[in-house]
Amino acid sequence: MKILIVDDEDLSLSSVKRVLKWKGIKNVEACDNGRTAIERIRRENFDIVLLDLLMPDVDGMQVLESTKPFCPGTEFIILTAVDDIQTTVRAMRQGAYDYLVKPVDNELLFLSIERAYERKGLLAGLSISASRETADIPPAFADTITQDKQMKALISYAQVMARSGNPILITGESGTGKELMARGIHRTGPAPAGPFVPVNVSAIPATMFESQIFGHVKGAFTGAESPHSGFFEQADGGTLFLDEIGELPIGLQAKLLRVLEDKTFTPLGASRPVCVDVRLVSATNTNLEAACQEGRFRMDLMYRLKSAHVCLPPLRERRGDIPLLVSHFLKNACARHQKNISGFSPEAMRLLTRGDYPGNIRELSQMVENAALLTAGPVILPADLGGNGAALDLQGDIASRRLCTLRENDSAHVRFVMDATGGNRREAAEILGITLRQLQRKLADMKGPF
Repeated sequence: MKILIVDDEDLSLSSVKRVLKWKGIKNVEACDNGRTAIERIRRENFDIVLLDLLMPDVDGMQVLESTKPFCPGTEFIILTAVDDIQTTVRAMRQGAYDYLVKPVDNELLFLSIERAYERKGLLAGLSISASRETADIPPAFADTITQDKQMKALISYAQVMARSGNPILITGESGTGKELMARGIHRTGPAPAGPFVPVNVSAIPATMFESQIFGHVKGAFTGAESPHSGFFEQADGGTLFLDEIGELPIGLQAKLLRVLEDKTFTPLGASRPVCVDVRLVSATNTNLEAACQEGRFRMDLMYRLKSAHVCLPPLRERRGDIPLLVSHFLKNACARHQKNISGFSPEAMRLLTRGDYPGNIRELSQMVENAALLTAGPVILPADLGGNGAALDLQGDIASRRLCTLRENDSAHVRFVMDATGGNRREAAEILGITLRQLQRKLADMKGPF
């Protein structure tokens, strides 16, 4: 353990140094001014810095603010005669581990040092422990970054069910990684060398659905000047991933059911059926059971799609994965934008781990990339999170109330988001985590102008 004591009073320096050595801590160094302390902390690898606040020229707070972003692995313990709550809060926000008021009880000081050293070891071992935790994730699902027990159990289940070749339905909120799970299922399935064809059902114009999914022959309709292979034919010998399956028009659902049962379909305008060997994986962020009750989705198709069902948890239920995810996203962002950033300050990481993330992993990824672009230093600070920093700080306090509002008063929440976006339906749909078509249906069922 290597400790630096920073204090402008010789008596305090010698006293604390003598007490620490008496306790068996031999590698203890001293510094009597803030300016030199900044240079030494940045240059040398100190485990813990015992820092006085009241110093001439450069005070302790300036030392903390100037060094912690560059030395996130160094723990700072404030030792000062100033017993002020605002100063304490400011120091802790800048990354100080503890704040002790002089005269400091020796046992309390030793306890604080011991705990700070333990915390440093935990943070230093984060990437190592995380890699060990994820070592048991099958290679086919390596793109799904997690150390969460629930996610690991879901991956194990998906791996087993993937080998059957039967349809699998993946549900979960928008941005939870449904396509990554689908790709893992494809790689684990009976035809990993075959094509993987992802299709966003909600993005296909209603008039083009049948042609896009089943294909058409030349002259099938005005403008069909050449034959077109639909998604099923493109995925022959592999996997067809239908995202937002809940948006499939009711008229096509019977045809999809027939393909699943007979492995045949007839392209638009054709006289002969086409046989295909396709593994279907579908996904949705809507409640298909409710859609069946409302007559918008066929119940027999739902049960056929749900030969196996994987429900991905939202990011707020797997917060332990956030440090691992942001580390991965930061590494990618640095490579993409030629940046050299070592990590996040403790306060920035605290804000990130408190976030509610209605957009889940997709939202977190974009937030990290924006922070990487904004930061000018080697460490991302709360200020680099932009307006998201304050929003994240508030989200941790209102998350439970917000979830309650969503469950108990869905219409009121939709109205609130519509008002907040000035009536912009596309933006409101993104915030709510639903498709534009789903939002339009909600608005149609609600009374009042929008």
